[in-house]
Amino acid sequence: CSPDFGVRGVLDRFSQIRPRVLIACDGYTYNGKTIALDDRLEAVLAELPSVEETLVISFLGKAEAVAARLPGASTFDEALSARTPAPLHFERLPFTHPLYILFSSGTTGIPKCIVHGAGGALLQHLKEHQLHCDMQEGERFFYFTTCGWMMWNWLVSGLASGATLLLYDGSPFHPSGEVLFDYAQEQGMTFFGTSAKYIDALAKAGLRPRDSHDLSALRIMTSTGSPLSPEGFDYVYEAIKPDIHLASISGGTDIVSTFVLGHPLKPVWRGEIQSPGLGMAVDVFDEEGKPLKKGKGELVCMQPFPCMPVGFWNDPDGRKYHDAYFSRFPSVWHHGDFAEWTEHGGMIIHGRSDATLNPGGVRIGTAEIYRQVEQLPEIREAIVVGQDWDNDVRVVLFVVLADGAVLDEGLKARIRKQVR
Repeated sequence: CSPDFGVRGVLDRFSQIRPRVLIACDGYTYNGKTIALDDRLEAVLAELPSVEETLVISFLGKAEAVAARLPGASTFDEALSARTPAPLHFERLPFTHPLYILFSSGTTGIPKCIVHGAGGALLQHLKEHQLHCDMQEGERFFYFTTCGWMMWNWLVSGLASGATLLLYDGSPFHPSGEVLFDYAQEQGMTFFGTSAKYIDALAKAGLRPRDSHDLSALRIMTSTGSPLSPEGFDYVYEAIKPDIHLASISGGTDIVSTFVLGHPLKPVWRGEIQSPGLGMAVDVFDEEGKPLKKGKGELVCMQPFPCMPVGFWNDPDGRKYHDAYFSRFPSVWHHGDFAEWTEHGGMIIHGRSDATLNPGGVRIGTAEIYRQVEQLPEIREAIVVGQDWDNDVRVVLFVVLADGAVLDEGLKARIRKQVR
């Protein structure tokens, strides 16, 4: 869990695994504001009786005061100073030895506790970094992510390829929208990882980093979290760097990696993900479980792969694991994305299939609607849902307006026209 998680979000995750040691910071800063965590930590520990020891890391300089308020707590520095340094001993462990638990939220219920294995995660990340992203020793590797997103784990594995990790903590738009490009220029960043939402926000802000920054070292930009629109591709090549390798990538917490991603030897087509991952038997199925060479369907993987989870925590018979991925198509991994192949051998992801809308019997991916709505400068954020209505499904759109915008009849008409 990253420090910005609320009490309920932390408890929904950690209460399932009953941790004995909790490591936390005393607070954090975001968008120019300081957020203390002492009250939140106190509330979490009150409902986590399994915790025997709490270690507080000083970020705001208040670790000692925070630790004094919490039961069985000490500062991280105190815990280290009480131990005698000793040589590191590396234990040889099985390939599938549990590495970490990642939490994936579904459409209903509490988050899944997904146990990933050390060998599979490392092998997959080495493949994706070195073969799909052409990562070399000395790469200056950045991904804008909190430690609550799987891209943090993906970033840390860059150490296995000899990369230098560039870390950033805080808002990507404070004190200005140029802050990450200031960082890229200052550090000679070669690999810039981000999200489609960030790229869209840059475009709406009218920023042109290629005109204001020296990005000569930057060779690759990856985007994930949601589908990158064709207009997002246009913006990157027009406003950030014309000779960059822009790779939209898609996978998930469930596999702590990707199913489809970049390909350094193939051309980049706007709006498309370049290729399936090496060794991943990715395909698109129709409702009957038959491969679709054209048209939209369910993203699947037809053969086992190294980074499949070891299992779910507290799932001794594997039923939850099976139901999550293999109940839809027997012996085939069903990922839950709405996707289609392109004529170039790449793929377009249209959003989650469990969020697919079905008005009048026509399946529409939510990403298709977001792509249109987010082109309007008056719209800052949007979310779309399907509502059962008059024996059909109607599409309901909620919007957050940009500063100064008014949701009058004229804007409503423009939104309807843009979506249709």
